[in-house]
Amino acid sequence: MTESGLVVVDKSAGMTSHDVVSRVRRLAGTRKVGHAGTLDPMATGVLVLGVNRATRLLGHLMLTEKGYDATIRLGVSTTTDDAEGEVTATVSAAGLDEATIRSAAADFVGDLLQVPTAVSAIKVDGKRAYQRVRDGEEVELKARPVTVHELTVHEVRVEGETVDLDVSVRCSSGTYIRAIARDLGARLEVGGHLTALRRTAVGPYDLASARTLDELGDSFALMPIADAARAAFSSRDLDDDQTADVRVGRALDIDLDGLTAVFAPDGEFLALYEPRGETAKAVAVFVQPAR
Repeated sequence: MTESGLVVVDKSAGMTSHDVVSRVRRLAGTRKVGHAGTLDPMATGVLVLGVNRATRLLGHLMLTEKGYDATIRLGVSTTTDDAEGEVTATVSAAGLDEATIRSAAADFVGDLLQVPTAVSAIKVDGKRAYQRVRDGEEVELKARPVTVHELTVHEVRVEGETVDLDVSVRCSSGTYIRAIARDLGARLEVGGHLTALRRTAVGPYDLASARTLDELGDSFALMPIADAARAAFSSRDLDDDQTADVRVGRALDIDLDGLTAVFAPDGEFLALYEPRGETAKAVAVFVQPAR
């Protein structure tokens, strides 16, 4: 059986996240593969996959900070808030000056209430929002709190009646870059959508550690689950008695600052623990009890 660990994929355009999962299942020789955070087919970049026991890490990785490079086009609105949708409105953006654009973009940094794009994967009464849209239904999603830690506008280019912005975004999980493009266009009263998106990081995993599917096909390798856990979470090395307690899911009398990966004296990754009152309790245990 394939070992447990993570695969950091540099996804190419045109593939769904499920396409990538299917390919990695074949390469890893196991059905037990999942991913931490969907990337749209148009998007490229970092997609973190877990194999076997490491799939249990993915829910926690989905909550980590993410980084993106994107291109926003002002002056055109679409049904999907990106280039894959149908154009719904065009308004000349050629009269916008760069200072006005940069000032408006700065308003999207901080704690925001963001309405996700209607074609998101959010479930509405048990059905994906994008499927409801495809079925011809009107979908209205509620605004959700997100945090944009940084939004840097790089180049601003006038392209006829439209304006293209190259931006970098560092944000909380659950932030839709398409929604930022839509809302920035609305703020400037010309409409907007996303024409390119590349995820550059999921937590500590970035493009430097990512490999394309072709590269993985030539030489498939996992990031061991212990290395993956040390990279993504605070870590604590335990003694033998504490290790025995972890193996049966007992609370530990240790001080933790937050979600922490705990390790046996030999370096084996044991579990994720978090502070609860005056002790630390297991969130997820990754090892079998000692026999």
